[in-house]
Amino acid sequence: MTTIIELLKAVLFGIVEGITEWLPISSTGHMILLDEFVKLHVSEAFYEMFQVVIQLGAIAAVLVLFFRKLNPFSAKKDKVQKKNTWNLWLKVIVAVLPSAAIGLVLDDWMDEHLYNYVVVAIALVIYGVAFLFLEKNKDRTFAIASVEAIDYKTALLIGAFQCLALIPGTSRSGSTILGAILLGVARPAGAEFSFFLAIPTMLGASALKVVKYGMDIMEGAAAMPSGTEIGVLLVGCVVSFLVSLLVIKGLMEYVRNHSFKAFGIYRIVLGIVVLGYFVITTL
Repeated sequence: MTTIIELLKAVLFGIVEGITEWLPISSTGHMILLDEFVKLHVSEAFYEMFQVVIQLGAIAAVLVLFFRKLNPFSAKKDKVQKKNTWNLWLKVIVAVLPSAAIGLVLDDWMDEHLYNYVVVAIALVIYGVAFLFLEKNKDRTFAIASVEAIDYKTALLIGAFQCLALIPGTSRSGSTILGAILLGVARPAGAEFSFFLAIPTMLGASALKVVKYGMDIMEGAAAMPSGTEIGVLLVGCVVSFLVSLLVIKGLMEYVRNHSFKAFGIYRIVLGIVVLGYFVITTL
């Protein structure tokens, strides 16, 4: 019975991950908040790894939905199209470099000092206000209309904006899409590039957490994962994959016809509610 309950909790975590990973509302922030109310009965070391590796399900959804565009070996593409696909991948790699460099150095420090509700709530509000301010300019024109038109300099700058997402509550997709818009990239193209940028970013972050977890096991600082913990991870990844398929499709359709104002309002309201809740409960 206990295992079933934990697997049901994993379903909930997978749903939250699948929704919030792609919407500009912070997946890490929501996972931290969810953990305050729904506790998985797993070891601390396993949970630290789980909340990052569950993103692999979301990555798989991007690969499935954009497989043809991302596949440089497709027989349906001519030489020019294959070259453009390789260029797209190179731009993604260039864009991931800033956050990879900073994340490798500060990963442990951020886990210790920034993963708390205060930081999450403040980041939710600040970036909510940023979205509202950005969307006030309805006459904004975009020089870059497609993801293929993004040059290497713009890709690197979008990657620099992704560094902001190292602060929990900021939102990786939110910071990169917002940055792309500021750099003159149209919303659909910015959202699409953000999805592609997530692939190496999440793979790298997941690999780092798995390696650290493995080292802790070898050093005796953590125990081998139990059967229930492995089941929790698998269920969480599968659910986040299925939910991500729907969310990515929905978001791409949404950004073609709507602004991010609604997400900005949601972030501000949630941030205020989170701060209020924890202030009241700690009095």
